[in-house]
Amino acid sequence: MLLTRATDSVLLSIEHFNRPWDRGRIDAVLILLDRAFELLLKAVIVHKGGKIREPRAKETIGFATCVRKCVSDSKLKCLTEEEALTIQIINSLRDAAQHYLLDVSEQQLYIYAQSGLTLFDKLLNAVFSAKLSDYLPERVLPLTASPPMDFGTLLNLEFAEIRKLVAPGSRKMMRARAKLRAFAIIEESLGGSRLQPGEARLAKLASRIAAGTSWTDVFPGIRQLNVVTEGAGPTVKLRITKSGAGEPITLVPEGTPGATVVAIKRVDELGFYSLSLRDLAPKCGLSEKKTLAVIHDLNLQADGDCFKEIAIGKSRFKRYSPTALDRIKKALPNLDIAEIWKRHSATLGGRRRPAGPRANAVALQRFGP
Repeated sequence: MLLTRATDSVLLSIEHFNRPWDRGRIDAVLILLDRAFELLLKAVIVHKGGKIREPRAKETIGFATCVRKCVSDSKLKCLTEEEALTIQIINSLRDAAQHYLLDVSEQQLYIYAQSGLTLFDKLLNAVFSAKLSDYLPERVLPLTASPPMDFGTLLNLEFAEIRKLVAPGSRKMMRARAKLRAFAIIEESLGGSRLQPGEARLAKLASRIAAGTSWTDVFPGIRQLNVVTEGAGPTVKLRITKSGAGEPITLVPEGTPGATVVAIKRVDELGFYSLSLRDLAPKCGLSEKKTLAVIHDLNLQADGDCFKEIAIGKSRFKRYSPTALDRIKKALPNLDIAEIWKRHSATLGGRRRPAGPRANAVALQRFGP
């Protein structure tokens, strides 16, 4: 059923791309293509024996968790980091299209959509031994048979148009920012962030372009991208790739503020697991012991995204991430605290404290009170 819904969405995305009018077309293509990928990855996870629902959760896992599982879980792995980046770009563009304003050219839309279809078809074939063409009527072509051949030329043309929009007296700054938003989203994704660019950031970018700054200086990350074309006519395949320049792609813990599903650069574990039980309890509105009972009931200490025991010298400290706090807050309205305390109070006992004054001093210095 998940696979059927995924292919339904990708076919609707193709249909909207090929429609002969533009009302809502770009937004519809991105929204449907993004939905197709989320459902396809969930189908992959289930097919490979994984789970798409956390214990006691009412909803299935989200987009970011799906991609992380398919990149980093050895049992479920079906994506490379570069392929995950393609999905991340589509997801971030969808986010802007669904929640605010996004203006991308026909050539840009083609690149994102055709790259997405190429990857979708690859996953179908690798995991389900099927082809996207199996779901398409013979009369339908996947998007277009004439892809742009040079990514650099396309970007030069795009920024020449943006430069006209930001010129003094043009009074088209809103459209210029809508066009810049797409490039800023891709630049942020390449830099390890999935945050949407704010208006101040877009205004600053527009000012730099109006002053004559080259797009390669404004968006140094984008110049690492390349579009690889294979085949011709209805069998054309497109892949977004990265050159060897720049930071390598590495995985960071899920929940890292502003991080993409495939994030760049390392994240300090002490910064990620930033909460002690003493910090966590008041944020949950519970005593420390009752908070610990809830933690045990939700089995959060078994989840590496929520909990880690960190060693400092000979002492060990139990630390929790903001993801753990979020899980507890979401679960609390449906929990019977009295019943949970009754189940776990006998086994919790007293909390272990760091041994000796030196360990206490280290704890205060590294983590705060």
